[in-house]
Amino acid sequence: MLTPSVTPADTLHQSAVFIDKDGTLLEDVPYNVDPQHMRFAPGAYEALCALACCPFRLFVISNQSGVALGRFDITALDAVEAKLRDMFASCGATLDGVYWCPHHPEGSVPTYAQSCDCRKPAPGMLLRAAREHGIDLVTSWFVGDILDDVEAGNVAGCKTILLDNGHETVWRRTQTRIPTAYARDLHRAALMILHYQEKCSAGASGLSGQAAQ
Repeated sequence: MLTPSVTPADTLHQSAVFIDKDGTLLEDVPYNVDPQHMRFAPGAYEALCALACCPFRLFVISNQSGVALGRFDITALDAVEAKLRDMFASCGATLDGVYWCPHHPEGSVPTYAQSCDCRKPAPGMLLRAAREHGIDLVTSWFVGDILDDVEAGNVAGCKTILLDNGHETVWRRTQTRIPTAYARDLHRAALMILHYQEKCSAGASGLSGQAAQ
């Protein structure tokens, strides 16, 4: 199993908010790589505006099995990343990094048809981001719309928020698939994160089990 301790403790100094792309940040359009069809999910624009004013680094973490399944070439993701950076900038926010997993064990493209340690619910993309950017995962968050996102975040050592927006349909509960909190949309999640940070700064503690209204 991968370990979240990917960077020496003395170099960890930044916290991050990791955000799932489809269904969390963007409207869920299956296998879409056309920037013209990329639109913010409800609450996402407001979330990025709020997070732009805080010290968190911001990353997008996304499974892109369409590459392995032959639905699009991996180079198509370059335009997707460019559009994401423009969308973040429109909110006054900076997108610090985008991490894709192009693999799928049942894929048809040999290079990507494999099991891996980066496809969520595995934590590989989060661990790589932490290693490359000096992120302290313990003080970071991962927000997603399905329990695979929650599991990836929990195993990496992050706090996690599950968007209760109806996208999760397989409620397989294990200890690694229990989120720190629930929220209706990304805006509510961002407000919860910022409120938690304010409480921590004031010496308070505890958010576990809290649900957004």
